[in-house]
Amino acid sequence: MSQDEELKNKLSELQYQVTQCDATERAFDNEYWDHKEEGIYVDIVSGEPLFCSVHKFDSGSGWPSFYQPIDRAQITEHEDRQLFMTRTEVRSRKADSHLGHVFPDGPVPTGLRYCINSAALRFVPRAEMAAEGYEDLLGLFES
Repeated sequence: MSQDEELKNKLSELQYQVTQCDATERAFDNEYWDHKEEGIYVDIVSGEPLFCSVHKFDSGSGWPSFYQPIDRAQITEHEDRQLFMTRTEVRSRKADSHLGHVFPDGPVPTGLRYCINSAALRFVPRAEMAAEGYEDLLGLFES
């Protein structure tokens, strides 16, 4: 079975279209746009940790928005000239999943808004992070 066939079996149709075909899910009609539980958001394909609830904010866009990733080394940025405009696409480094876009209109301290598709993410609640192998990231929740 090819890697693409494995992904088609593992992911929902929407998750596949978003992560592998650069699609965008509908605003205000996705799993995490108004999600408020503490935890981390990992790549749906690879499980690499990408974003944390402590960096999440309500941008009013209808998609989950974060002012920074957990580790900038876990994402890559690419120029996107689709839709007759230039934007900065965000992809996961390990799996190369399309995640969404980053814009320069976010809150302090970064001024950035990572506008991310819920379909590209899997949420790991804070209480389950250690059991799932993400215990080294629990320090993100200490003030």
